[in-house]
Amino acid sequence: MTPPASLRRAAPWAALALLLLLGPAQGHIAGSMGYATMSLHGGTVRYSLTLGPDALAAASGKAAGVRLAPRGDYATLADLVARKIGISANGLRCEPVPGTVTPPTPDRANAVVIIDYACPGTPRELVLRDDLSDVLGSDYHTLVHAEALGSVQQYTLERDRREARLVVATPSGSPAPEVNAGSGVFAFFRLGIEHILTGVDHLLFVLALVLGGGGIGSLFAVITAFTVAHSITLAVAVLGATSPPNWIVEPVIALSIVYVAVENIFLKRTASWRWAVGFAFGLVHGFGFAGALLDLDLLPAALAGGLVSFNLGVEAGQAAVIAAFLPVLIWFRRAAWERRAVTALSALVLVAGLAFLVDRVLVAANW
Repeated sequence: MTPPASLRRAAPWAALALLLLLGPAQGHIAGSMGYATMSLHGGTVRYSLTLGPDALAAASGKAAGVRLAPRGDYATLADLVARKIGISANGLRCEPVPGTVTPPTPDRANAVVIIDYACPGTPRELVLRDDLSDVLGSDYHTLVHAEALGSVQQYTLERDRREARLVVATPSGSPAPEVNAGSGVFAFFRLGIEHILTGVDHLLFVLALVLGGGGIGSLFAVITAFTVAHSITLAVAVLGATSPPNWIVEPVIALSIVYVAVENIFLKRTASWRWAVGFAFGLVHGFGFAGALLDLDLLPAALAGGLVSFNLGVEAGQAAVIAAFLPVLIWFRRAAWERRAVTALSALVLVAGLAFLVDRVLVAANW
């Protein structure tokens, strides 16, 4: 069935409106996340919180009252954490002592806040309360890795789930029962979904790839190649084998969008070898995905599970996007005006990719 002429004329403009809403804004606008380790030393609880660039940007807002300019006062960040993170032992409040902050450097984008809490008596049960979402945004959440006399537990704390209870292991060394306030594995899975769904650059690249033509088999080959490639480099980067600097990775990701969009516009048949393009640029996108985990400075014990869960989240989010676009793609393939629609959409993707590229080159050059 051929769509009415009015619908054929409106479809490209509807797509234009959608892409303009996405816009050439920042490539990743996911909810921010912190990674905390919590350990017990006698009557003192040490709380170490790593905040990545997204969380630090939220912390510099008016509500948080933290100055995070290049030469800003990062001590106020420790004050913020001490006010918003509360720990009690056996029902009594533990008092925070002045904390320390390791600020970001040109080679590391995160900041680490360490605060010691002095607890009365010998802790048998610890209660952690996290109110950072009040100042860092409703989408902020903290993944907590807690250790107490050999008992290791993980918690996810967020706006609607602010408290976690940690039962300290008995002096005999028998493990304490785990009282989990949200699965750490699920936290990484959700982070992966958020990263792909709000990563406009990654989504534009996938859209440009699948617009290239071909049937379901070609589409499956392209997405599989992209998935395998970014899974490889994601693992390589997070496990510490190698990780190119961000100032190289981000512009190349933007360049990948430009390249594929240009192919769609000027080459009529690209489906037969598009999988190779997806694989080649997928390697670069994997390093981009890795940034979300590298910013957290995960402990080695949390790396393997976090990496697998995060990658599964990326794949789940990517699959959801492709599933949503699949009916539209099938409709395009059957329409007489397919070529014009693909060209129009690819031109819009090209404009967005060029905007990303210019912005990231200027950032890399410190302009």
